[in-house]
Amino acid sequence: MTPPGPDPAAVEAFWHEFCEATGVTGRPVDVFCFGDSVAMADELLALVLAGTKRATAGLLADYDEEGFRPAPGDHSVVHAGDGTPAAVIRTRAVHTGPLSSVDATFAWEEGEGDRTLDGWLEGHRAYVRRAFAAAGRPADDDPQLLFERFDLVWPA
Repeated sequence: MTPPGPDPAAVEAFWHEFCEATGVTGRPVDVFCFGDSVAMADELLALVLAGTKRATAGLLADYDEEGFRPAPGDHSVVHAGDGTPAAVIRTRAVHTGPLSSVDATFAWEEGEGDRTLDGWLEGHRAYVRRAFAAAGRPADDDPQLLFERFDLVWPA
């Protein structure tokens, strides 16, 4: 089941609390959840909150369709599978490249599964197959991805 979108009022209150506590001004550049299901969103959020997950990768085509790419210094609100805002992350670094260009360090920082390069490739190939099927796009075994490294900045 695809996660629902967050409640805008809840995001606004969460962001306001973050800004009051940290002195950050402005708006989040994105509000999203990790993964493509409620269960995955909750699982990956737990990894972020535990300090295990500090990187993510997504289809570059999806970012291009949305007209948005994160940049270093950007703040985003991450929500749980039920739409509840739960974390603020700050983008540390971004690069693009084919799925096959990932290295073991990035796979480790993404924090998923067994954190190995082979495990990362297996999991992300399955993810992109699901994403292409859901969007009605032809399969691509080595699509262009956006690789993002980030820091958890809230809750502290």
